Amino acid sequence: MGINKIVDQALETGYLTPTMEAEVGKLCETSVELSMEEYMALDKLMGALLTGEVVAMPRKQFINVMEELVVSEVISRVAEIETTSNRLLDVGDISAYALNRLPPLYATTEEGANFQREKAREELYTLINEQVQQSISLYLDRPEFYPERQAISKTSESNSVFHQVTQLLQSHASNYETK
Repeated sequence: MGINKIVDQALETGYLTPTMEAEVGKLCETSVELSMEEYMALDKLMGALLTGEVVAMPRKQFINVMEELVVSEVISRVAEIETTSNRLLDVGDISAYALNRLPPLYATTEEGANFQREKAREELYTLINEQVQQSISLYLDRPEFYPERQAISKTSESNSVFHQVTQLLQSHASNYETK
């Protein structure tokens, strides 16, 4: 959507949403030069914002309390496992798997977040622990695909991409004769 359409929509609805604001910002940043019509539209939008004809909707900050509860539980369990074994676990992967199987607990204030934390401790503690344990079990049981893979490096000419591809081709085509 172009700047003119966004401004027209804001003037029509009386609101400039955070998404509209971000889109205008992106268009202004990526454009080499704005047209006269776009400058006029932006000027009209600024005037409407100053007079109150258009209201900029504030960005609301949301807190998903379930994220912090799950991540802290995963961190403590992963720390136990890593100290007693030689396995390294990915906290992000494990947390995401568990969070996808748990209800979100959103809050917009610290008071609301405290209420949600207390509610989760009373009503969802067992469910959180079960999902974290299942996530860790599945993570530990997953197969390790292609552990022999190595990243293409750029360290020296002998390890250039060309050299690495040549070695790869030679290893897969051992009967190939070079001239």
